[in-house]
Amino acid sequence: MTTEEQEQRKPERAMVVVAHADDAEFGCSGTVAKWCAEGLEVVYVLCTDGSKGTSNRTISSEELAKTRAEEQIAAGKVLGLKDVALLGYPDAYLEPTLDLRRDIAREIRRHRPDIIITTYPMRNLDGAGWGVGHPDHIAAGEATIAAIFPTARDHLTFPELLEEGFDTHKVSEAWIMGHPDPDHWVDVTDHMDTSLNALMEHASQLGDRPADEIAEMMRTGRRNRALGKGIEYAESFRRIVYDRWRPAPSATKP
Repeated sequence: MTTEEQEQRKPERAMVVVAHADDAEFGCSGTVAKWCAEGLEVVYVLCTDGSKGTSNRTISSEELAKTRAEEQIAAGKVLGLKDVALLGYPDAYLEPTLDLRRDIAREIRRHRPDIIITTYPMRNLDGAGWGVGHPDHIAAGEATIAAIFPTARDHLTFPELLEEGFDTHKVSEAWIMGHPDPDHWVDVTDHMDTSLNALMEHASQLGDRPADEIAEMMRTGRRNRALGKGIEYAESFRRIVYDRWRPAPSATKP
């Protein structure tokens, strides 16, 4: 296969790794809707249980976690996801630990994505991109990038994953959402309705704001990202290329 043929090869599988239910819907669901419509297998990995982010004093963490999981699964059905993996770490306490890195690497080896989208792994004090940053977003991004390279690639890292039946996998690209200096834009014009419908499934996150107000906020943000690109709506990322496209082998499962 020539270099040109490698560049033109389309991805077959993708993954989105985020901290919370609704992070992906706010950040990249137009891209995900487009991928699903084009036939890619897309998997979400949620690092936390979403059990803390509410102002409702009458709900327990256990009830909230159950609601957030149900809403994310419903949003995934709107988008056409293959699967939603729930790692279940406590919301608001996420750290880029070795355990988190291993658990993300396990999902990478299980689903074998060509591209992974994750969150910006740094705090940005000037408010650009995703602003000053939720600590869970930062931790999820850092752990994911470490899981992609070198953890998912190297058989001697967390050898228990091999014992579980998950062989090594090389991810070709990572796309960072919320980066203050993006270099890659995706035209999501034809997929805004699907993106917004998925977001609306997160009722516990959206509060009392009218649906049309939320939709206009999302359209305005994606319209602004598309400025100068010759398209109506866009999502933007910082693209990290690890390798050229390769045929994606079947996932190894225990």
